[in-house]
Amino acid sequence: MSSNRVIAIHLPQYHPIPENDQWWGKGFTEWTNVTKAIPLFSGHYQPQLPADLGFYDLRLEEARLAQEALAKEYGIHGFCYYHYWFNGQRILNEPVDRKLENPKEDFPFMLCWANENWTRRWDGMEQDILLKQEYSYDDDLRHIQFLIKHYFIDNRYVKVDGKPFIAIYRPSLFPNISLTLQIWNEEAKKNGFNGIYTAYMQSFNFKVEPSKLGFDSAIEFQPDFFDLPVSVNLKGSMLTRLLNKLHIKKSIYTKNRVIDYGLFVNHMIEEVKPNYKYYPCVSPSWDNSARKSDAIIVHGHTPELYEKWLDYSMKKFQPFSNEENFIFINAWNEWAEGNHLEPDQKWGKRFLEKTKIIIDKWNNKNQ
Repeated sequence: MSSNRVIAIHLPQYHPIPENDQWWGKGFTEWTNVTKAIPLFSGHYQPQLPADLGFYDLRLEEARLAQEALAKEYGIHGFCYYHYWFNGQRILNEPVDRKLENPKEDFPFMLCWANENWTRRWDGMEQDILLKQEYSYDDDLRHIQFLIKHYFIDNRYVKVDGKPFIAIYRPSLFPNISLTLQIWNEEAKKNGFNGIYTAYMQSFNFKVEPSKLGFDSAIEFQPDFFDLPVSVNLKGSMLTRLLNKLHIKKSIYTKNRVIDYGLFVNHMIEEVKPNYKYYPCVSPSWDNSARKSDAIIVHGHTPELYEKWLDYSMKKFQPFSNEENFIFINAWNEWAEGNHLEPDQKWGKRFLEKTKIIIDKWNNKNQ
């Protein structure tokens, strides 16, 4: 039985870019929102601020190497970077591009195409489209040719039986995702690969057997807040008691949804899993109140509860083959969504320490 490869999903939005300067103000990065966060009720953990790695700039080699060293130390196999492509226009690509040019950054990686429109959804204006995602088969071909030339040929890129592994965030937005994947596979074979190994993120409650769409697998995308039982949500008088009027007017934040992390973890452990090929995912927490006034706030997360969830996921997961052995963690560094393995000022490295304990436990058993 093969050991599991644990992949942490990685957000590259920690450096200024011209587009963000124009849309959000000069010098905007993910840290801009993180540092503005405030607690909305008694016991609410905000702001969530970094510890060991600080407020890094991912254009710097030192910052990227520090991330890789930390991930290696605690058993993470590789990063899954979000990839942003809009008909040939790329954004937030600088960290990965610089990694490709630097052999010292030897950490394995893969890509997830975040194929949504780029909107002002962060501040409640989802209909205000900043970069529109236009689909065409000509663009599919240009896109895969670019990926092959610049990413897939790299020996650090994660592969399955010689096939580069790429994930699609929202396949439901394509006019014909099956044809797109067919174009990609054919072009990869023309360039000496065995094809492309594809998976889609089960986001926005889109859950279809992957083979029906032409995918090799699916990836459970956590935290999954769809179809949760009412008991997992903190509502009504319980939420009212939590709100702290010293920080902000109660009426502004009645739209927030507060979810108990312990109950959420129990629900995910008890949930019936699909019988098709998919990779499990766990999440340290979630709290996007740094970005939004109608946030989803996961309350009461602890390293021990996270450890329980990861332990269960690794215990139940049986790799589909020696190289189809992935477990995902969302996320490595989603700081403005309160969802990160990187050390913070409250928990330090405890989430990473729990990660390594569980990875070592089950990989040692599987050898």
